[in-house]
Amino acid sequence: MSLDGTVAPGFEPVREAFAEVVLAQPGTGAAMAAWHDGRWVADLWGGVADGAGTRPWQRDSIVMPYSVTKPFAALTALVLVDRGVLDLDTPVQRWWPELRAPATVRQVLSHQVGLVELADRAPTSLFYDWDALCDRLAGEEPLWESGTAIGESALFYGHLVGEVVRRADGRTPGAFLREEVCGPSGLDFAIGLDDRGLARTVDLTGLEAPEWAADAPDRPEPLRRALFNPPGALDGAVVNSLPFRRAEVPAINGHGTARGVAGLYAALLEGRLVSPALRDEAASAQSSGVDRVMGGEERSWGLGFAVEDDGFGMGGVGGSLGWACTTGRYAFAFLTGSMGGHDRSDAVENALRGVVGLPPL
Repeated sequence: MSLDGTVAPGFEPVREAFAEVVLAQPGTGAAMAAWHDGRWVADLWGGVADGAGTRPWQRDSIVMPYSVTKPFAALTALVLVDRGVLDLDTPVQRWWPELRAPATVRQVLSHQVGLVELADRAPTSLFYDWDALCDRLAGEEPLWESGTAIGESALFYGHLVGEVVRRADGRTPGAFLREEVCGPSGLDFAIGLDDRGLARTVDLTGLEAPEWAADAPDRPEPLRRALFNPPGALDGAVVNSLPFRRAEVPAINGHGTARGVAGLYAALLEGRLVSPALRDEAASAQSSGVDRVMGGEERSWGLGFAVEDDGFGMGGVGGSLGWACTTGRYAFAFLTGSMGGHDRSDAVENALRGVVGLPPL
């Protein structure tokens, strides 16, 4: 098992925790990065980058972290809010009149719109046709009135946000992200890969395991409907394919480095990308309750971020995470190519928290 990268003096426990995680992973490897109080303290990667085990994970390897993508999609809209192009409390229909579900920009960003599934079966190819998928969403009857409940739109959040951005600005969310957010800030993260990105992409492995199947017995029915229509989001043959990697599916199929993800949160903590006032609003609870799609305990959504008492960010199915800890003044990312649980990111983040003097998660 190869392990590379750097940690700052005193942060060696982070390397040790990460090495244990990568050594235990059965498939492709992982990367992590951490920023603390104005400086990078860890940037590590290890393992292999392809299912055959012939390519090592390298410094510039990029991987798809599923819903860790959603905050990047939200940033495209937040930048336009900061510039006065979009308004949080104006109905989305101001820019997207065909959308049947009444909702404000704020409600779309904070998962309050009941467009979480398609009523009729759709083919996998719908992922590759932006206009067709947006047309389908525009005609859907929402499962609840906007603002009366919360539910993560697992596959469609990026289209709901991104079509508003496209209508208001003229660029797709992938282009806007590249030209206005990630490019100027040096963040290695993209939605819709070009040839250079395709050449350094890590394969997702482990998707053949029973827990990722549509009929997994412990998956809530609303989540099954939200995740598997169109089919393919948890199928290795689809998500590792060139068409899917080239497409813009901004709810799940961003690709980036751990440093690129952690860099987003470091920039936000430093008051960059959007104004500190809008950042604070985005990182505060806009909606709370039991998520109608995910179920489980009550949760809170900000404007594109999951919000907890000590910070904000987003995890993805399969185990990846991007997070800003406001109490500990750190930004953290763990990205993995080997599908599994969040115990791995917790172990690495807890090592970081121990070094900076915070209790474990």
